[in-house]
Amino acid sequence: MGDRKKLLVVAHAPSPNTLILRQAVERGAQHPDIEAVEVTVLAPLDAGPEDVLACDAIILGTTENLGYMSGALKDFFDRSYYPCLEKTQGLPFTFYIRAGHDGTGTRRAIESITTGLRWRLVQEPLLCRGEYRDEFEAQCEELGLYMSASLDAGLF
Repeated sequence: MGDRKKLLVVAHAPSPNTLILRQAVERGAQHPDIEAVEVTVLAPLDAGPEDVLACDAIILGTTENLGYMSGALKDFFDRSYYPCLEKTQGLPFTFYIRAGHDGTGTRRAIESITTGLRWRLVQEPLLCRGEYRDEFEAQCEELGLYMSASLDAGLF
């Protein structure tokens, strides 16, 4: 069968460091050993309901902005929520947060919206907290790898 699964990454990357994290997620998701997964990476303002409806799993990424998700990711949810509500129930997802503080409010906001969408959290979210550390890059790469490998293996 030539059917490739589709992994969508929708991640806000307003700074050089957050771009490095988004690229690390993409690099992990496109690991050479994963053959049957097509990865699409979009900024939240470039993504919409049609992208969600076309994917088999999704990784969300955001910065912590005033204790909440980025306005760009919130805009993505605002545009996608109702068109996806009845059609994407059970969609496997995870997310990562680049949090200068603790990320608690951001996590709660994403979990609230995705609970309403009835998406299925399949991997513990990654919270990159505090001062930027190089280890965040490896953690994001691992997040992308695990999601893509799980999709490739048919785990969801």
